[in-house]
Amino acid sequence: MPELKPWQQTRQQVRELVGKLPKPSALQLPAALKSPAKLKTWQLTAGAATVGLAIAAGAVAAAGPWDSSGQRTAERDWAASQESGGGADHGARTSGRAPAAAPSAPSVLSGLGAPAGSAHGGSAPAPDGKALAGVLDPLLKDKALGSERTAVVIDAGTGKQVYGKGGGDTLTPASTTKIATAVAALTSAGADHRITTKTVIEPDSKDVVLVGGGDPTLTARKDGPYAQSAASLRELAKDTARALKDRGADKVTLSYDTSLYEGPEQHPIGPNENLTLVSALMADEGRLDDSSSGPAPRTGDPAGDAAKKFAELLKEQGIETGAEGKSKDAKHSKDPGPSKATGRAESLAKVESPPLSALVERMLTHSDNDIAEALARQAALAAKEPVSFDGAGKAIDAQLKKAELPLAGTKFADGSGLDRADRNSADLLAALLARAADPAHPELRSVVTGLPVAGFTGTLVDRYPKDSPGTGVVRAKTGTLTGVNTLAGTVVDADGRLLVFAFMTTGTTDPKGAQAALDHMASAVAGCGCS
Repeated sequence: MPELKPWQQTRQQVRELVGKLPKPSALQLPAALKSPAKLKTWQLTAGAATVGLAIAAGAVAAAGPWDSSGQRTAERDWAASQESGGGADHGARTSGRAPAAAPSAPSVLSGLGAPAGSAHGGSAPAPDGKALAGVLDPLLKDKALGSERTAVVIDAGTGKQVYGKGGGDTLTPASTTKIATAVAALTSAGADHRITTKTVIEPDSKDVVLVGGGDPTLTARKDGPYAQSAASLRELAKDTARALKDRGADKVTLSYDTSLYEGPEQHPIGPNENLTLVSALMADEGRLDDSSSGPAPRTGDPAGDAAKKFAELLKEQGIETGAEGKSKDAKHSKDPGPSKATGRAESLAKVESPPLSALVERMLTHSDNDIAEALARQAALAAKEPVSFDGAGKAIDAQLKKAELPLAGTKFADGSGLDRADRNSADLLAALLARAADPAHPELRSVVTGLPVAGFTGTLVDRYPKDSPGTGVVRAKTGTLTGVNTLAGTVVDADGRLLVFAFMTTGTTDPKGAQAALDHMASAVAGCGCS
């Protein structure tokens, strides 16, 4: 039997470890996925989780604290353990609670031949550019990819580009622009930043104001994927009622404040089931059904609806609410109306969103446009730009420029990528992901762990066939508009090397054909032993 490479030896160690567990009794790691037709679903899922875990654990173990707060051990354990399901949001675990750390992280890292603190593949052989070109060049010529197509692959271990075709050309990125939004928000506002929704009362009065802070994940639901992890309007109502009763008040006037945001609420694409009006106050993304992701009917008044729901929740807690009637219709005379809290208002209660790192993961996994626009505005707030579409675009551009990323010809018209005026390059997308996978930037870890897993989670759940070498191994952000198809993410190749890729196309006429062609390219990189 030939001598095994370090990553192959570790794969055997992991198999032996898992073999001691209840059936199923064998675990195949990513490089073994060259014959995925023989693997079962749980094996592929484990492989995807392990790849992400290697990146996550290596990043948080890099050099001291992973954020400015100085937290070390607890945050490292939390970051590693979140990956056990393939990504922190892939199991809808965004509460920040710290389950036990996944014990396999060290062996996975050594299995990739990486030194301590590295997530890049370490001694696994680097890909040869000519060999990779021999694989990708024919695939890039697929007619399904439309009139314009660009592609970039970066070796995450060295940060060097190993493949590039038109990488500097700027095309419409569609939802892959969310990667830029995520990086800008995490580096400006901070990975541990939380968005606050609060209630205040004006002095010497019973005027209560519900103040929106821009949390798109605020929920009024009792149950659902995020009911236990997101900031709760119900909890805010309970705490507000308790504070009011302590003041001897059981009847108040209620209004709401959305003044944090400026400019138009309506996205340039107009009313659309892919996002609600962009408001500093909303509950459950203004959805009119019980969904938590994907297209859905939306309210035309997210802030007003959230305030009405809050009034109902206060009533359940024994607090009657009224409002200055702005309608001649007595039926609506008690509905809360818009206002602006004064600087003299006193705090009653507040709830906070999960950290931005968790919001980034949820946004990327499900391509959530509401979260994307909110994160863009958090970047604007941090940059002291107007909290609007224009201000957010300027803030993203400025933050990425500060990071010395390739921005020639780019334009950020929104945070979600729904605006066709957006322009990004494959060079930029690949550079963003390479930066996020770099252990020197653990604050960006969630950009990698939030990427959908091919064939299993988020927007890639239905795209990769079971017999594809990319299934369970490719992690990538999708981008789709009419005539536009993009894909950007990470993959561990057949040699155990972590690579970053960005593929962009415009002028496509067959959406499914274009998606299949892009997926084929990513799978080809996964199956390539191109050293």
